[in-house]
Amino acid sequence: MNFIRTLLNTSEKEELVTIPSGAFFLKRSPLSVKGQSECLFKDAVATLRRTSNPFNYQLAIQRVYEEGEEALEGTDGGDGEGGRESSPNDEWAFLLDSALHLTYTANAEEAVVIVWRDIDGDPGDHFEFVCDKTTRPKLYDQFDITARRCQYERKYNKSYEKASDEDLEEFDFEPDVVPVIEQNVIKSETTIKPETLTETETETPIKKEAEKEQNVPETPIAESTPEETPKETESKTPSSYQTTKPEITIIEPVEGTKTYNGEASLHLYDSEAGVFVEQLKKAEVSIYDQGNFEYWLEVDSDAERHIGMSLSNDMNPVFNYDHLSFIFNFFAETAAFSWLLKFPSFEDLEKFQEHFMESLWETNNKTKWTKVKPDDREFLADAFHGFSIEDEENEEEEEDEEEEDDVYDTPSKSIKKGLQYSDGVGEYDDNDVKRMKGKGINKELAVGHVNDRTYVVRDNMLGVFKQTDDDDLEFQTTIENISTTKGKSLMPSKIMLHTQDKSILLQDPENLGSLYRMDLERGEVVEEWNVSDSHKVNAFAPTSKYAQSTGEQTIVGASDTGIFKIDPRLSGTKLVDSQLKNYASKMKFSALATTEQGHLAVANSKGEIRLYDRLGINAKTSLPAMGDEIIGIDVSADGKWILATCKTYLLLIDAGQENGKTGFVKSFGKDVKPRPKRLQISPQHLAQMQMETGKPLSFTIARFNAGQDTREQSIVCSSGPFVITWSLKKLMRGDAKDAYLIQRYSDVVTADNFKYGSDKNVIVALADDVGMVDRRTFHKPTHESLATPRRRIQPLPRNSIVNSPY
Repeated sequence: MNFIRTLLNTSEKEELVTIPSGAFFLKRSPLSVKGQSECLFKDAVATLRRTSNPFNYQLAIQRVYEEGEEALEGTDGGDGEGGRESSPNDEWAFLLDSALHLTYTANAEEAVVIVWRDIDGDPGDHFEFVCDKTTRPKLYDQFDITARRCQYERKYNKSYEKASDEDLEEFDFEPDVVPVIEQNVIKSETTIKPETLTETETETPIKKEAEKEQNVPETPIAESTPEETPKETESKTPSSYQTTKPEITIIEPVEGTKTYNGEASLHLYDSEAGVFVEQLKKAEVSIYDQGNFEYWLEVDSDAERHIGMSLSNDMNPVFNYDHLSFIFNFFAETAAFSWLLKFPSFEDLEKFQEHFMESLWETNNKTKWTKVKPDDREFLADAFHGFSIEDEENEEEEEDEEEEDDVYDTPSKSIKKGLQYSDGVGEYDDNDVKRMKGKGINKELAVGHVNDRTYVVRDNMLGVFKQTDDDDLEFQTTIENISTTKGKSLMPSKIMLHTQDKSILLQDPENLGSLYRMDLERGEVVEEWNVSDSHKVNAFAPTSKYAQSTGEQTIVGASDTGIFKIDPRLSGTKLVDSQLKNYASKMKFSALATTEQGHLAVANSKGEIRLYDRLGINAKTSLPAMGDEIIGIDVSADGKWILATCKTYLLLIDAGQENGKTGFVKSFGKDVKPRPKRLQISPQHLAQMQMETGKPLSFTIARFNAGQDTREQSIVCSSGPFVITWSLKKLMRGDAKDAYLIQRYSDVVTADNFKYGSDKNVIVALADDVGMVDRRTFHKPTHESLATPRRRIQPLPRNSIVNSPY
C-alpha cells in the first residue's frame, strides 16, 4: 500500500516518504566495456530518510523479499557522509546531495523512472529506480518536493522552512544527455516533472511531453551490418537499446483510392530492451481503399516506403490515447514486429482512429460503414476505448483486497500445491505425468460443481480427476471406449456436466442433431437425445448458470436458425416447440450462456450478440457485430457482464443499467448503450509470443470464475502454450494494460477453467497432462517470462498413474 510519512517532522532515522514498489538498476554508459545494464534488485522500495547528523538525509533502496524467501545476512547502509554505502544483498544507501543530480523520466512502458548519478562510478554511470505503475501520481509529487528540501538543507545547513519555491527550483535538474554510439540506437526517454502530476490524471502518470527533448539523433532506418552491432551483455535485464529491424524489401506502389493521409513518428519495439525505439521522426501514414472491402496501411518517408500491409485483426491494433499512439503488429514469415505510430495531437490520432476502425470493420463485415446505424457505430467505436468504473467500495478496502492478489514469481509452499513451479531446465520422469493412454491429446474439460471432480476428454476416453483438499488434482480413473447406445465409437467434441454432476452430456461432431447422456456412476452412455430433424445443435448450455448443481433435466440449445429448450423427457424429438425462437434467415448461432435467473446471451459467427429474458420471444437487446466470429460466450451470474471470445481478442460488455436492470430484461434507450471493452494481448507481448511459438494467436473459450455467492473477479483463457488471466478489478479501473498475467508451458494448453467457487485456482489441461495451479504464480509478461516455459504439471508417484476402466 502507498503511504507517506510526515515530511521532515519525524524523529531521527525515521522515513520521510516511501515509494513502495519498483525495480533497481545500475546503468552504465554505452561506452562502458562492463555492459550497459545490471538489475540490482528485481523488487525494491525507495525511501528518503533522516540520518543521525542534522540536515543530512539518505536515499535508501531496500530489497523486498518474497514470501518464503530467506533474506541474506548483511550490514545495513550506514549514515556516512560519502557518496553511497551498500550492502548489495539487501540495501543501497546514498547521501542525498545535489551531486547525485536526482531527476525523473518516463520509459517507453509508461513507468516513472527516478534517476541519479553514480558519483563513485565511471563517467556516464547512473542508477535507476523504475517505479511500479500502480504508484499514485501524488506520491511522486511528495517524493520530489521532499528530496529538494533535503538537498536544500544539506547544502545550506539550515531548515527548508523559510525557503521559497524559487529556492527549491535550484534542485530541479534536467536529465543527463545519453552518450551516443554512432550507428546504434539509443533509448529516448520523456522528461517529466513530478509536481505537474495531479490526482485527476490516470494511474499512469505520464501524460505530458517534455518541454525539452534530449539531444538524441534520429534513429537510422537502414539495416545494420554485423560489424555495427555490439555484443550483447550476459545480463538478463533489459540491457540493450538496439532493435532488430525487418529486412528491407521493396514495397510496390499500392493501387487504390487514398482515404486517409496524416503524419506521425514511427517507432519499433525492441523486446530485449523493452522499449519502443524511434525509427522515423516524421513519417507519412496513409490508408488506401483497394476495392472489394480490402484496405491497405502504408507508412512512408520522403525517401522510401517502410511499411505496407493489409488491414486485418491479425494486426492486433491498440490505441493509447494518453500517449497519442497507435500500436500494431507486422508478421513476416520468420519474424514478428511491433510498431508504434505517435501522432502530434489528439485530433490527429482521433481522425486516424476513425478511418482505421471504419476500414477494418468493412474488411471484416464486407459491408459499407454507412449502412451501420448511428447508435451501433457508437457501440463499435467504444470497443476501442478504455473505460473506468467507480468502485462502490472505499479505497482502503480495495487496496486490502488487492494484497490478496499479489503475483509471486517464486511461489510459497501454499501456492506450490497446484502446477509444479519450474525454471524450465529441470529433468523429469515422463512416466510421472498425469495422463491417460491413447494416441490423441487431451481436449475438452468439464469442472464439477457438486462432486469436486474434473473430467477431460481424450479420443473416445474420459479421464476422471479428483480435486484434493490441498488444491491439487489426483488422477482417479479412465472411462474407456465411449460409444453410443448403438455401439458406435464416440469421440466427443463438446461436453457438459448435468443433474448434480451425476451425468455428462456429450456431442458427436458427426451427428449434431443429437446429444448423448453418460451416467457417470455406471461409466457408459445410457441415452441418445434426438433433438430435432431440422435443427443441428451448434451450442448448448444449462437452463440457468448453476442448474448443473441441481436436478434440472432441461437444457437450452442453439442452431443456425433458432434458440430452443431441450427436454429429454419428451417422447420422440426433444426440442420443445413452445419454447423455440425461430428465425427465417440463417443466424449461424455459435455460442450461448445463461445467467443465474435463466436469461440468455446468444452469439453468432458474424459477431452479433442477442440478449433474451426468456425463450420464444424477440431479443431485448441486439448488439452489432464487430465482424469476427464469436467462438464462446460467458455471462456473470447477475447478467451485468458479458464475455465473448473471438480468435484474437475478447470482448467484455457492461450490460448493466442505472435502474439496476440489465439489457436482458430491458432494451437500452437511444442515449444509453452498453459499454464494450476489447481485451487484447499488447502488440509487444504478442510479437514475442508468435516469435517463440511460430503460431498466430488463437484463444480458447474465455470464462469468468464461477460459484454461487461468489463474485466474478477474474477471467481465464489460453492460446498455444500460454495461459492468460485478466483481473476484472483492474479492467474496471481502466487499467487494461496491467490487467493480465501470463504463464507459459512447454506444451500446448488445450483447455482451462477455474475451480468451482474459486478465482485463485485454475485447472489446466495440456496435451498430455492435467493439473491445478494458483493463478498468483502467473507472471507479468516480460521478455524472460514469455520465453521460459514451465516444463510440466505437478508430478505424481507412479502408483497414482492408473488406467482402470469401470
